Parts: sequence; structure tokens; C-alpha cells
Amino acid sequence: MTWIETIARIRREYSKDKINQKNISADPIKQFGIWFKKAVDTEFIDPNAMVLSTSTPDGRPSSRVVLIKKVNKKGFYFFTNYESKKGKELADNPNASLLFYWDKLDRQVRIEGRAEKISAEESEEYFKSRPYKSRIGAWASRQSEVLPSRFRLIRKAAELMVKYPRNVPLPEFWGGYCLRPETIEFWQGRENRLHDRIVYSRTETGWDINRLYP
Repeated sequence: MTWIETIARIRREYSKDKINQKNISADPIKQFGIWFKKAVDTEFIDPNAMVLSTSTPDGRPSSRVVLIKKVNKKGFYFFTNYESKKGKELADNPNASLLFYWDKLDRQVRIEGRAEKISAEESEEYFKSRPYKSRIGAWASRQSEVLPSRFRLIRKAAELMVKYPRNVPLPEFWGGYCLRPETIEFWQGRENRLHDRIVYSRTETGWDINRLYP
């Protein structure tokens, strides 16, 4: 059997849990916190990994895995090079989506909203908390540009370590975003593909909560 034939044969049942609409939080951020803690307790390698999807103004999408670094009532925070592909796309079209998928729990969370740059002070606070070599790496990488050889990247990092032996300043081209959610959907896999889908939609006074067909 070839790998192409194998694809169609991959199948399993989803039966880990269910969503009881009467027991979920009225606040989707609190509900996310409940699910995130469960993911951490389940010992995923990267429970904070999420797929960030952006698109150009004419609707050409692109996706990549990034790490969530902070969540509060305002939204979901992540950090990157502002001159990267995703940074340029967010500058032209701030509408974006996040996707968390925790396969051991048969759960996913989809978040849609607008991404906004956070303040330089907030970005610097997080930047200082990163390991030294990660801060050097932020300076060394011209993210998403063509790299002629890996040696050039390593050499640049070495030069920066000489330039900044201890205190590494925040690059002007690097920082954080806060994705302010407009909808947050919680998906729980169920038997026979009759999944639970609960979506929170932002209103002027709070959140509407609805169950969706799977």
C-alpha cells in the first residue's frame, strides 16, 4: 500500500468528551483557560502552539504555527518580526485567525478577529524575558527573505553576540500583536462525526453563544 492509498484509510472515532452548553462559561476567555489548562495537564509538547492564518488584501491566505504567549480580556498575544510575510500581510489586512488543535483531547479552538500591534513597552517587556540567544536570533533573522546559506545566518548571529555580549536591545522590526477576537469556537470531537461546536460571537454588550451543526 502506498502512502497515497494510506491517506484515505486513516480513520478513528472521537469519544473523549462532550460539551454541555449548560456548564460552559459565559466568557469565552475563561472557557479557553479551562481547556488550555487541560491541554497543559495532558502534557502536550507544545500546548501553546497554534496555527496563525493571514491573507493579502486580495484574499491569498497563508498559515504557519506560532506560539501564544499571553491571553487576557483584550485577546491573544503572539510575537514576530514585523517585516516577515505574516507581518506584512497583517499590516495590509489585520483580519486573521488562530487555531489550536489538541489531538489527545479531540479538541480544537478557532478564533477570528483583528490583529493589532501592541506597544513597544509591552514588546520590550516580553523580549527581555527571552533567552539571550533567542534575542540574538531575532536580530540575526531577516525573516521570510531568501537566505543564501545557513553559514551566513550563523555568522551574523556570532557578530551580534560580539556586538551585544550581555544586553540585547529590542529590534525596531520585532514585537507583539494582540488578536482581538470577534468569534471564538470550541469544537469537541464526538462519535459518528456528530461533533459539538459552540461559538461565541462578540456583541456590543458581551457575547452571544450558539451551537452549530457539525
